[in-house]
Amino acid sequence: MSIVSLLGINVLNNPARFTDPYQFEITFECLEPLKEDLEWKLTYVGSSRSLEHDQELDSILVGPVPVGVNKFILTADAPSPELIPASELVSVTVILLSCSYREREFVRVGYYVNNEYDSEELRENPPSKVQVEHIVRNILAEKPRVTRFNIVWDNEEEEEYPPEELEEEEEDDKETVGDEEEEDEDEEVEEEDDEEEADEEAEEAEEVEEVEEVEEVDEADEEPEKK
Repeated sequence: MSIVSLLGINVLNNPARFTDPYQFEITFECLEPLKEDLEWKLTYVGSSRSLEHDQELDSILVGPVPVGVNKFILTADAPSPELIPASELVSVTVILLSCSYREREFVRVGYYVNNEYDSEELRENPPSKVQVEHIVRNILAEKPRVTRFNIVWDNEEEEEYPPEELEEEEEDDKETVGDEEEEDEDEEVEEEDDEEEADEEAEEAEEVEEVEEVEEVDEADEEPEKK
């Protein structure tokens, strides 16, 4: 079970200019005290073809984290356009917001980002050189993609032995196996009895056939004598 649960994310400045900072209002719940801080990270995917163009816009530590519902605002600078391929500046990309505890990522939220020019003229006739000052971004905040990962938390590291319930389940399984073995033995005995009865019936049938044959022969011998 996750000790920290993400309750909601609100994108504050959207739509905005490409060069404007990003702002996210993040709400999460902590169920137990944490020994260390939470690390929140915002990453801009600069290219769909290579990870080399990804930019980490910001990474902050939040803590100490009190038990209960917490809220804060994450602000990060816009990506550097010179580190993004020119052919992918005006296009659809992805931005990732993730949270880790003790360098273990346990939740990641991805948003599609649509970058386009701010005028119809530039959209229909894009210039040969990208004009970053005329690019606006629109984060599809209504359709986030949330991925959760199972990690080891503070309290789980201290549990060196399995719960007692698991041991009880194993004992129940053994008893069930014993019962099944006894049932199998009973079935084998019944099958043997059935086979013996079938053999006896077959022998009796053979004896009856032999008697009938003998009677038929006797009758055949007697008929010529009458003539």
